[in-house]
Amino acid sequence: MPKFIRRLQKIGSSILVSLPKEWVKANHLDKSAEVELETSDNTVSITAGKTERPSKEVVISYPLPQDENIVANITGAYLIGYDIIRIKARTTIPAEDREKIRNSMRRLVGMEIVEEDSSNVNVQFLLDAATLNPQKILKRISSIALGMFNDVSSSLISDDRSNLQTLSHRDDEVDRQYFLLVRLIRSTISDKRLATAFHLENIDVLDYRIAANILETTSDTLVEIANSLSNTTLSKNDLKKIYELTKDIESIHQKSIDAFIEQNRSLAIDAIASHRKFQRKISDIRSSIEQKNQFQIDLLDLIYMFERVSRSWADVADLVKPVY
Repeated sequence: MPKFIRRLQKIGSSILVSLPKEWVKANHLDKSAEVELETSDNTVSITAGKTERPSKEVVISYPLPQDENIVANITGAYLIGYDIIRIKARTTIPAEDREKIRNSMRRLVGMEIVEEDSSNVNVQFLLDAATLNPQKILKRISSIALGMFNDVSSSLISDDRSNLQTLSHRDDEVDRQYFLLVRLIRSTISDKRLATAFHLENIDVLDYRIAANILETTSDTLVEIANSLSNTTLSKNDLKKIYELTKDIESIHQKSIDAFIEQNRSLAIDAIASHRKFQRKISDIRSSIEQKNQFQIDLLDLIYMFERVSRSWADVADLVKPVY
């Protein structure tokens, strides 16, 4: 790729730079043509003509090979960033698989069936990626996960655990937002205009991907805890002990997410220190149980599941870049 050196010139109150004649000629530009400029901290990228990103399209041939799954294929195409997914069959698509396709749409934010007949189903991503915001999506995932944690925590000291039955549905919403964020992140990597619009460098994009994965895994753990509590045989006294031990985990979550979004290193260090304090409490409880020669595997299992939640949120804080 050729490089050109140009000297900046001042004309009136404007600073101008000339474009290489060869590049202008190759792109059929003249003095009235428009070009698109993208800027970052120390670079400027010039594109000949302001053009819309072409839609990415993929065709899934039906029926699929024996070990393939139509829902997995659609989800994979969505996550990669395809805007149009065409499912084409040589014969009629069975009602059972049509229902699977429809159900998959409910899991993929922005994806809708736009055309359908007996042997074809066309689905399309109807949102404009440039109008989305990785920070807002991550905050939504975080908010849902925190709500799940608070309900699980409250159930430790409440006789009414009916709210635990809703956690699996909220976990489904976390998955939907997670898939949307993964799609957006991959699109950002391949489309520099999105990266510029979101003010994200490549390392930031990678960190968002990791943070989203951590939060998604955490919501799965919270569903696991809810299921354990629904069937627990632990005494109220034991459950109260766990509540007193874990009630401060919420602050670890809030500090970690705020630190990541704001890239606040001191807040991240505070969150990590809080997690280490929680780990020391767990160690003290284990020592106490061992000294009493008590074998309370159910109690320890539940405590360690909460520790997984705390550790996951501290891992988000670990993504905050150090200040050198």
